Amino acid sequence: MAAAAGYENPDEWELVNDDGFVHKRRKRPRTDTAAAATSSAAPPPPDPAVERKHLRERRKRTLLKLRDKYLTEISRWELLSNTLKDMEQSAQTHSPERRQLHSTASFGGASTSEEHSASDSTRRSIVDDLLSQVEAQEAIIENVSNLCDIAERLCISQEERLRQQLTDLPIWEPSPHELMAVLGEQQ
Repeated sequence: MAAAAGYENPDEWELVNDDGFVHKRRKRPRTDTAAAATSSAAPPPPDPAVERKHLRERRKRTLLKLRDKYLTEISRWELLSNTLKDMEQSAQTHSPERRQLHSTASFGGASTSEEHSASDSTRRSIVDDLLSQVEAQEAIIENVSNLCDIAERLCISQEERLRQQLTDLPIWEPSPHELMAVLGEQQ
C-alpha cells in the first residue's frame, strides 16, 4: 500500500518546451467544451437598433472632440494671422514716413530737373521701393524680437517661481514631521 501511495501516474505530467527550456508540469484538468457551453448561458445577440444607436453616439462624441480640436487650432491661427497683419500695418505706417522724407529731399534737388534723365527717376523709385521694403522687414524683425523677449521673460519668471518653490522647502528643518507636513500642504 505504501508503494502504491508513492507511485505517481505518468499521465498526470506533460513535457513543455518554453523557447528551448524543456520541463515537466502537471497537466491541467480539461473541461468538456460541449458541457461547458451548455452549462453557461451565452449572452443573447445584441439588438441591431441598439448597436446602431451606440455607434452613432460614439461617432458623435468623436466628431465633437475633433471639432473642438479644430476650433482651438483655428483660433490659434487667427491669433497668429492678426498678429502678422498688425506687424505689417505697423511696418507700412513706418515706410510712408520714410518715403515722405525721401520725396522732400528729392524735390529739393528737383530744381535742376533738366539735368536728370528718365533713367535716374526710375532708379530712384526702385531704390525708394527697396528701401521701404527693407524698413518694413526691419519693423517686422523688431516686432518678432519683442515677442521673443516677452516669451523669454515669461519663461524666466516661471523658472523663478519653480525654483522658489524648491528653495522654500524646509529640508534642513530639525524635525522630519515638519518637513512631511510642509510637503503635504504643497500637494
